[in-house]
Amino acid sequence: MNHPVRDVPLPFPDALSTDASPAPHPLLAPVTGLLGTWRGTGSGGYPTLEADFTYAQEVTFSHDGRPFLAYEARAWLLDADGKPLRPSARETGWWRLQPDGRVEALITQPTGIAEILSGHARDGAADLATEQVSLAPTAKQVDATRRRYTLTDPDTLAFVHDLAAVGRPLQHHLSAELRRTAPGQRI
Repeated sequence: MNHPVRDVPLPFPDALSTDASPAPHPLLAPVTGLLGTWRGTGSGGYPTLEADFTYAQEVTFSHDGRPFLAYEARAWLLDADGKPLRPSARETGWWRLQPDGRVEALITQPTGIAEILSGHARDGAADLATEQVSLAPTAKQVDATRRRYTLTDPDTLAFVHDLAAVGRPLQHHLSAELRRTAPGQRI
């Protein structure tokens, strides 16, 4: 029997806020302030790149009532006038919350990089550092990362990403200021 699903709503949709259904699992308490979609701009650079760059980014954190966050991020490079040039980074993953605000994160990128990170979330901030990096055979060498997400107010998320790659030590790579958005809102 054929059952078309394209017009059927998901039976267990993700929630993007604490007041949406389903209610967040109690272990998500340290990260509920991150729920939602965040958009903004930032800057980046790395010694192996020809020049520093400006980019726009969108990050979404959601949950389905279980003790983990679904995570998705995408970025695109901007020209000197702030106009989009081309797609840049993209990643997706899961943040698994443990007692006492411990976080285990799994993040994958279409460039062949898969990271397992751990850290803590508390007081509107999450600090994650690499435990392990796995690379596809043709991926660029990445040895470690550190990611920090800090709510500077209820509607502003600061993001900082450090990177150790292609023979370079861990150092600053990206930073952005993201604003909480309403559904359908654009930067």
